[in-house]
Amino acid sequence: MRIRFVVRTWLVAVVVVALGVAGGCAKQVRYGDPKSVETVNIDFGSTDLQVIAEAMTRSLLQSPVVGGGSRPIVTVQDVKNKTSEYIDTRAITDSIRAELLKSGQVRFAVDEVGMDEQIDELERQQSEYYDQEQSAEIGNMVAAQYRLQGSIISIVKEADGVKDVYYKFNLQLWNVRNGLLEWSDEKDIRKTES
Repeated sequence: MRIRFVVRTWLVAVVVVALGVAGGCAKQVRYGDPKSVETVNIDFGSTDLQVIAEAMTRSLLQSPVVGGGSRPIVTVQDVKNKTSEYIDTRAITDSIRAELLKSGQVRFAVDEVGMDEQIDELERQQSEYYDQEQSAEIGNMVAAQYRLQGSIISIVKEADGVKDVYYKFNLQLWNVRNGLLEWSDEKDIRKTES
């Protein structure tokens, strides 16, 4: 009986000490400036995304197609990731789209990703559950005049404990009607880790 008491007391003490040590080692969480330079590692990160999105948006807004005041209608295709790492290229195009919309100089037609949802909503509104005088009619969606597409590639080199990663982001604006390339720009990023 006494041995059980000692063992239980010892186990409780070990658990209390372990919890105390674990609690004392807890990481602190801080909020940071999302625009500050992120240098945790050499992989593609938030700073790279922001630099690319800002450069492409600025360049596109200065182009004759967008900067001419005609408010072209654009659709966005996914950027092809030709790197060796996972990069959420949709986050890049979403940032570019958001900044272009804020400028008021570009309008966006539904893209490939949103087309199924758009069709589902149109079909749902055509059901008997909705007042047909207030429902969106099928056949009224506006087609895009331009298609925005691009790619990102990387070249990785490593020697003598130094790793170098070069990213090249390319974005193009194509005229849907005639197939002409109306605008294109690139953004290069090089990161070195030693």
